[in-house]
Amino acid sequence: MPDSLNIVFPEPNRVELRREPVPDALGPGEILVRTRRSLISAGTETTALQRNFQPDAYQATYAKFPMRPGYSNAGVVVAVADDVKDFAPGDRIASRSKHGQFAIATADRSVRIPDEVSDDEATWFGLGCIVQIGIRRAEHALGDIIAVVGLGQIGQLVVQYARLFGAGEVIAIGSSRKRLELAKAHGATIALESRAEDARDDVLRLTGGRGADVVYEATANANALAPSLRLVRRLGKLVLIGTTGYPSQQNLSGDFVSRGISIITAHNSNAPSVETDHDWWTHRHMGELFFTYVLRKQLRVDGLITHRFAPTDAPRAYQMLLGEERNDAMGVMFEWE
Repeated sequence: MPDSLNIVFPEPNRVELRREPVPDALGPGEILVRTRRSLISAGTETTALQRNFQPDAYQATYAKFPMRPGYSNAGVVVAVADDVKDFAPGDRIASRSKHGQFAIATADRSVRIPDEVSDDEATWFGLGCIVQIGIRRAEHALGDIIAVVGLGQIGQLVVQYARLFGAGEVIAIGSSRKRLELAKAHGATIALESRAEDARDDVLRLTGGRGADVVYEATANANALAPSLRLVRRLGKLVLIGTTGYPSQQNLSGDFVSRGISIITAHNSNAPSVETDHDWWTHRHMGELFFTYVLRKQLRVDGLITHRFAPTDAPRAYQMLLGEERNDAMGVMFEWE
């Protein structure tokens, strides 16, 4: 087996390419994948690269250097462990694997890619599963007015899922005009060019003074929680679907208790590993549903891809995401083949 070209964060604020050996043997439940495409999870990976979080934040559990980033991979199966029965060499799969020429996937977090779905589209399945967790936890009602604060990758997918389940209005809130245009093109009924702290009057006007039934706070900015709460109607819900690196700096709004607002958190780790009658939606089942929506053109992720890089240009890709071009970027793809 040849060595694998891998993207590595050897230390904070440094990106490099390394030739590393491919394991000779696979562990239980493991799959060896030859990568075709991988998608940068911009918020997660740049936060880890900069080590932009407090010492006791969730990010400290995985951002350890040297670090192999990435969790959105589309490729072809090369080999499987003896106990893996659902996949075989030659299968095209999406997996929660790292940015690398060859990657180790786990069968429970991998999904076979339908023939009609491109590798580019398939790399979005991991983010699509994360958003499904939040959508389910919100327990929406038909006709809900939804506000989405923060229009990065997660926020853009929330907009599309909200349109899918029959929201009455989908209000996209952000300060980047290009991101607002993407949201409008993919399902937002209203776009507010505003920060959360400045959006309350507009949201109240658009909802007849009531406020949004559900607000998704998808910025991962600790300072966005309190102003986002002020957009929620009385007895409404706020879904925290972005993980800030500074949770100790998150504050509640002054009227949070008196208005009876529910705060719901949603995280990738909330999905069960094995389905039960009480909780069917494992990562694999959510991935299969994601591909069903993509096949029906009810989810459109190809239009969210803004940049493509060769893996050897990885330092430049991350530099772009940390610089002034960040707001112009959405789907940043590594093309391995």
